[in-house]
Amino acid sequence: MEKYILTIDQGTTSTRAMLFDKNAEIAFIAQEEIKCYYPKPSYVEQDAIELWLSVLSVINQVLIKANLTFYNIVAMGITNQRETTIVWDRNTGMPVAPAIVWQSRQSADICNALSKHKAMIHKKTGLLINPYFSASKIRYILDHLPNGQARADAGELMFGTVDTWLIYKLTNETRHVTDITNASRTMLFNINTLEWDDDILKLFNIPRSMLPEVLASADDFGQTSYFHNTIPITGVAGDQQAALFGQMCLKPGDAKNTYGTGCFMLMNIGDKVQLSKKGLLTTVAWKIDGRVTYALEGSVFMGGASVQWLRDQLKLFKNAAETEEMAYAAHQHDNIYFVPAFVGLGTPYWDDNARGAVFGLTREAGGLELARATLEAIAYQSRDVFDVMIKESKQDLKVLSVDGGASVNNYLMQFQADILNTTIRVPKVYETTSLGVCYLAGLHSGFFPSIRAITKIHEYTRTYNPKMDEKVREAKYAGWKKAVKAVLTFSEEE
Repeated sequence: MEKYILTIDQGTTSTRAMLFDKNAEIAFIAQEEIKCYYPKPSYVEQDAIELWLSVLSVINQVLIKANLTFYNIVAMGITNQRETTIVWDRNTGMPVAPAIVWQSRQSADICNALSKHKAMIHKKTGLLINPYFSASKIRYILDHLPNGQARADAGELMFGTVDTWLIYKLTNETRHVTDITNASRTMLFNINTLEWDDDILKLFNIPRSMLPEVLASADDFGQTSYFHNTIPITGVAGDQQAALFGQMCLKPGDAKNTYGTGCFMLMNIGDKVQLSKKGLLTTVAWKIDGRVTYALEGSVFMGGASVQWLRDQLKLFKNAAETEEMAYAAHQHDNIYFVPAFVGLGTPYWDDNARGAVFGLTREAGGLELARATLEAIAYQSRDVFDVMIKESKQDLKVLSVDGGASVNNYLMQFQADILNTTIRVPKVYETTSLGVCYLAGLHSGFFPSIRAITKIHEYTRTYNPKMDEKVREAKYAGWKKAVKAVLTFSEEE
């Protein structure tokens, strides 16, 4: 009987289920789009029940496509949008508020009020105090829920990032757990002691009883007793850490960039915590067999989501794939810069008040030029992160592994290689978030015998080498920095 690893990739805009075979290739895939809700400017929310139902739906779809049952599944891995915050009632198992998405800035005032503690929080968590992370989102929910604090103090409420919520539901509400990578993104987890931090919990007034148990990335997370035949959940990681592992970035200095809703560049820095002075985050990359690996991370809030904005709000095209042809057809000599700061700017600026703007428009500019400028904005933002990462890590990044939906866009990948002056490498399986938890779940379940065995079957299929003249490259990037400066200045004036 053919055996597979089943992975769930619960992202910001879609939920996907994939079946991986013994060669770590995707045999079958099912996908369902997820809604985001925008009740106020800069607020981004989702319905936790919709997330859960989407997981059930794609699992059923992928098994129907494959004509398989759970008897063919050795283990399950889960990867998820990180920082998105869900609070639910311990007695009913139902959410008490909408899920607050990682992109949302609705808890900015809470962070601002605690800004004097930023040095302590950075030292303990590796993170910058910011509404991006879960801690202030939990506080926001408790503040806006009737008797929220009293219910939390009484042990009635439970918190989880998306992985925790899904595991809770998949195990018929018997396991309240998370993995160490997701825990490290809450701004409540001490990455030095590898425990929930009492000082920070006290600062945010969050009772420890709300928090899940923290496990390794390859571990026993429970059995999917929700279904007729149980499947062990043996691999869990936040999407970006999963992608780093899925790219086999196993040595210090290995780096990847994921092009999803946002863009996230991570570099393996080994087994020692290294704090950034230039706006990078320090995070747990994974924990396997008792050994913890750390990573530096730079975050771009609006990557593929800016392309989605062109599609949904401006109606410039029906499918994101069309942007490649549009970019090639655009006037190549137009210096149009689009800064997609819809929800602020991430690394290295960390400005929550910045908003989007377009610079350099002429009468000749149209949809083609705006599509190209949007793709280039993704690459420029990634260079902002790349430059800081090279300076702080003191690594010479000659190769950057890439993945995510936009990594199939040839215009974007070539422009990215050009603006970084670095070779871009695309893996055979570009769904590396799912691939990463396939590897993790497969390691713990014995589906894959060792990491060495995985490296032997891991392949890269496309490379993009830089072709742009240095003067042209630096002139283009200088124009980008000027556009960003204008956005930041405007934000300060407001």
